[in-house]
Amino acid sequence: MEELLARHRKEKKDLQNKITGMKKQATKSTRKQVNAKCELLQTELAEKHKAEIAELNDASGEPAVTDEVTPEQLLAQLTVSDIPEPAPEAKPVQPQHKKKRNRAQEKLAKRQAEIERVKEEARKEAAVQPNLQKIEQDAIDKLCEMNNVEQFDIKPDGHCLFASVLDQLNLRSKNFAAEHPDCDDIYSLRKAACNYVREHRDDFIPYLFDEITMQIQDVDEYTKEMETTAKWGGEIEILALAKVFDCPIAIMFSDRPQQHFNEEGSNPELKLVYYKHSYSLGEHYNSLHDI
Repeated sequence: MEELLARHRKEKKDLQNKITGMKKQATKSTRKQVNAKCELLQTELAEKHKAEIAELNDASGEPAVTDEVTPEQLLAQLTVSDIPEPAPEAKPVQPQHKKKRNRAQEKLAKRQAEIERVKEEARKEAAVQPNLQKIEQDAIDKLCEMNNVEQFDIKPDGHCLFASVLDQLNLRSKNFAAEHPDCDDIYSLRKAACNYVREHRDDFIPYLFDEITMQIQDVDEYTKEMETTAKWGGEIEILALAKVFDCPIAIMFSDRPQQHFNEEGSNPELKLVYYKHSYSLGEHYNSLHDI
């Protein structure tokens, strides 16, 4: 729990720095959009933290403890380099002489015993940690059942968002192929999304804050990388594709309500599901088919 709370504190601090940078970069024409984006980021982070704490408490069956040092933290501090080499065994002494007390060896033995105790506690603690992958998958399975949809697996290769959208367009729009003959693969969808972002750059400024440089990213540089590489797509690309194809897009999450993009779109809604823990490569999107 302490590790989780520490991460939460760091994420809150990082978000505050991000928000500060976004507001400094905002212009008079984009200030309203930037402020709205900042509020959304704060709300999403608070909901995410609340859900993670609830999951951890449910899995362990114990109340959260925030101020004690966990076995993992103590074990992390006791690195191999901290432990001196064992001292050679003392030679037997003659019976007539009293054996001298080896305080260094006693101290080493005590420290090694403490390390073993901490390791054992860490093993026990790890055994009761929640399986986030299983928790996420179980929640998504239940949501799919409630909404009469099933998960359609998309290859987790960095193009998953675009592949999922393409699958949905072919599934839900009968005339999609005829109406959009130039959008028949993931690369053409990347290009379409990036062209839209470049043409409507003011609408996407709140999404382009770079946490590393603390600056708003250059639209042309961002879209060039997104268009020509296997960079993972996110909110910017979802919104752009929803606008390009004039359709709403709904994203299902395991731990929070669905997120909707371009709800005023006139074409059939596209349905995707987002995973954070279920795939070894990280975040992932799949397509949702009606049952």
